[in-house]
Amino acid sequence: MDLKFAHHSDYFFFSQLLIRHIENYVRKHPDADNAIFDLRDIYELFREDFASTTTNLEGILNIADAYRVETINGDERLIQSYKIDVKNNSLLVDFNADALRSLKSGRPLIEPDSSLQE
Repeated sequence: MDLKFAHHSDYFFFSQLLIRHIENYVRKHPDADNAIFDLRDIYELFREDFASTTTNLEGILNIADAYRVETINGDERLIQSYKIDVKNNSLLVDFNADALRSLKSGRPLIEPDSSLQE
């Protein structure tokens, strides 16, 4: 008997959840140019999927930081940089100032092309 199974995290689904969470954060905190999220909140956001909050988080963030916003200078990434702070159980996100301004002014997020991702 041969049992085959695999756990494939839906990276694009979770990156979409994370980006929408960030988008809501930006609306609630219009003066913020960065964000700090508790990883417990991300765990809840990911519907308590432990693998996505730990092992797969870097891959999810790699997709999330590919989201762009149209600016005067062309399409720019919303997330300039991020850091997973394991010691403080937090996710630190720095935003691109131009993209953040455009998002706040009502420009929509541009999703990455999933067919081009590896």
